[in-house]
Amino acid sequence: MSANAQPDDARLTWQGVRHYLNGHRHDLARIADRLYPDHERVGSTPLLTRDDWRLSEPLALDRIALKWSGSAPPPAVTGDEREVRPALLEGGATYAATMMNHGRPGLFENRPCYRLLDVGWPGLSFTRGSYFDGVNVGEAVAHELATAHLSQDDGLPFRSLIGDPTDLSRRAALPAVSMLTLRRDSRTGEMTFVLHWRDPARVAHGGGLYQVMPVGIFQPVSEATEAEDFDLWKCVVREYGEEFLGRSELYDEAFTYGSWPFYQQLEQARADGRLRSFALGLGVDPLTFATDLLAVTVIEAETFDAILGDIVESNEEGRVIGATGIPFRADQVARYVHDEPMQAAGAAVLELAWKHRRALAP
Repeated sequence: MSANAQPDDARLTWQGVRHYLNGHRHDLARIADRLYPDHERVGSTPLLTRDDWRLSEPLALDRIALKWSGSAPPPAVTGDEREVRPALLEGGATYAATMMNHGRPGLFENRPCYRLLDVGWPGLSFTRGSYFDGVNVGEAVAHELATAHLSQDDGLPFRSLIGDPTDLSRRAALPAVSMLTLRRDSRTGEMTFVLHWRDPARVAHGGGLYQVMPVGIFQPVSEATEAEDFDLWKCVVREYGEEFLGRSELYDEAFTYGSWPFYQQLEQARADGRLRSFALGLGVDPLTFATDLLAVTVIEAETFDAILGDIVESNEEGRVIGATGIPFRADQVARYVHDEPMQAAGAAVLELAWKHRRALAP
């Protein structure tokens, strides 16, 4: 049966669950959090972690050693197992295929990504992956949980099949860099930050939630640039251009970092010490298993204003919140960590950055 011939009741039911998921991710994440009582958390947030994923102090981003493996075994669960079928529609062999036919957001392409294999600070090991590898598992388990919640059914066969969300061998972990950006006024010592509200109509993951910015899946521009783009900082700079300044995610074949003035400006600021980026740890979202490198960049106010000052009101993924600056104070951190519908990784970054604030801005 073709996608267009899908029985209306099944299609409408699936779309209804998807709509509920996108409108209640924060509540569903709290439910998912309770499924893992024995797992470690990042601070007071629901972000799952492991003891060897933690960092006792901020680690300079340029000190992280990336390692590549070209012959890694595939993950144990890929999203085409029997247990996932209740979350699919006929004609869609995977969750991504079902989304493509019946609930495609604005940004939805199966682009190459870097798949995380192992964490051994200061080293991170990767192999080749693709965006739909994450969708086929992460969004499927979220859909399954939403269905179970709506029907008051405790059965979660696909989630149970995966097991430990922090076991990187069980599923493809495609980490994003969740980067909190702090604008620091050196005269007063005060810092501010901005947030992103991710629009569920535009993005496949994390819609309807606040998040730090910029955030982006660690991925190359294209398959041809896989080796050149195997660099966390290059990924972060592209995300700054896209989320802060509204640059398109599409890069033509003539694109080079050396000829990109924006990249050169940020590189110079980093070399001069006017911009400093740090990793704070790693964690996994209990709802979708999204895996995030938790990070923070501190930029001196004059440099921020000169390079990133023209912040857009909205971009391809959602709306910018607090473009004029949210005070980096205990009350605002507590508000977004505990009271607002914040993505777990974003809440964790905020809490860790506050914990390490004196080390970040001595």
